[in-house]
Amino acid sequence: MKALQDLEIFVRTADNASLSATARGLGITPAAASAAIKRLESEVGVQLFLRSTRHLRLTSEGEVFLAQCRPALSALQQASLQLSSGRPGSRGQLKLAAPSDLGRNVLLPWLNEFQDANPGVDIRLHLSDRLANVYSEPIDAAFRYGHPADSNLVALPIAPQHRRVLCAAPSYLSRHGTPKTPDELKNHDCLCFMLGEDVHDRWRFERGGEPTMTVAVRAVNVSNDGDVVRRWALLGKGIAYKAYFDVANDLAKGYLLPLCQDWGFEASPLYLLAAGRQQITPLLRELHQFIVQRIKAWGQAPSY
Repeated sequence: MKALQDLEIFVRTADNASLSATARGLGITPAAASAAIKRLESEVGVQLFLRSTRHLRLTSEGEVFLAQCRPALSALQQASLQLSSGRPGSRGQLKLAAPSDLGRNVLLPWLNEFQDANPGVDIRLHLSDRLANVYSEPIDAAFRYGHPADSNLVALPIAPQHRRVLCAAPSYLSRHGTPKTPDELKNHDCLCFMLGEDVHDRWRFERGGEPTMTVAVRAVNVSNDGDVVRRWALLGKGIAYKAYFDVANDLAKGYLLPLCQDWGFEASPLYLLAAGRQQITPLLRELHQFIVQRIKAWGQAPSY
């Protein structure tokens, strides 16, 4: 549906503040994305974006339209998924990579649900916190936190506004007290993730217009597996700085408590990455839309 695609391009462009980033994410040309925006502006009769050679931002009319468009687009996409579920299921094989914590505790149930709705789909799932190489490894796409450093990758946005969260178990806080500011983390036991030989023990925070604060924390426990860091936090071993999705269920149940909520946490957008547009098959795009809808239905988004 051309109209539905135009709405999706509009919403993604508003989120990305970039036509080229939207085009890469959808596997289309910037010219096609620009044409979709112009087509939509012609249909609604107002200018939706202010454009310059370097910047792109919503007009006041565009902001009003976005507020109405986002829930409408979500409802239309959900309806499309429901209708498609009544047709014979998709077929093929999906070879995917994902971080251990996200893959095991969040994605796996949704992948199982997708496969149940499409019995002709086989799944090969590689779980590792090592960054998968989508060019050389036998995978179609990789779920990955963070903005892709390689501009040649096709990045399908899943949760572009996602952030980390600072958290600890009630048992740790009852023994050691609750830090009120990030700077107080220097006096606490911290649980850190390690990628290769790099220990992520420099935690960044922001607040309002203040400069970004970087805190060098004392890493009492370090692991190259994100799920291990989460389990240590649940056991009260220390404070963790985790991707929000990885601990959302633990926070909701009170197993972990959020800390320093008046500070801004480090951005950790979630993407589905592929080596090129030829890897974005209809089946992979269908899975991408399925995961996006499940995250929206899940309703898990940082509120602090």
